[in-house]
Amino acid sequence: MTRPQPVGAPVSLSLPRPRPPRSAMQGSYGRLEPTSLAHVPALYRAFAVDGGAGDWTYLPYGPFASETAFADWVSVACPGEDPLFHTIYDRDGTAQGMASYLRIDPANASIEVGHIHFSPALQRTALATEAMALMMARAFDELGYRRYEWKCDALNAPSRAAAERLGFTFEGIFRQASVVKGRNRDTAWFSVLDSEWPRIKDRFAHWLAPQNFDAAGQQIAALR
Repeated sequence: MTRPQPVGAPVSLSLPRPRPPRSAMQGSYGRLEPTSLAHVPALYRAFAVDGGAGDWTYLPYGPFASETAFADWVSVACPGEDPLFHTIYDRDGTAQGMASYLRIDPANASIEVGHIHFSPALQRTALATEAMALMMARAFDELGYRRYEWKCDALNAPSRAAAERLGFTFEGIFRQASVVKGRNRDTAWFSVLDSEWPRIKDRFAHWLAPQNFDAAGQQIAALR
């Protein structure tokens, strides 16, 4: 008698899921808009504030020697649907960073967030966290995806810490996964599942609430 083989749980979700729309996401601290060439001057100024190249170390492109060079890259990389780049604006309407959806897989309801590049003014702010929460909410609440991924260079300690702070689960390291800027890259994988999202969404809501920040804008309770 043949012994039954173990199989995964049945999936009742209607597939494929919709692709992310090219539309804005509005939050309390700022908004995200699909990236266009019109955003280049403000983004270039925001990224140039630190005067160094450190924030580009783990990205497969940059730093850019001029605004024209940056515009050339945006004109090629950002008009498509995958990756789908977004520009992050603060309350004053100033562009302060970028992030994208990529590896969009409607057939399996899986999507990744990446190409994250925050200006010095955006780093470690409520808007930085809110931008990630808005993108995650669109994937799970609006589009009904099952899996949300975060990947980074295994040596990128700040990115790995950010993933864990945001509620992602570490899944392992793909060794010698790619070559970036002539260097080996081992890739660390993280994910959030749809079953985990309600708890993480609730944590975001409590952390982003105005009463969680003092008069100087500093958090009172940590996201963890």
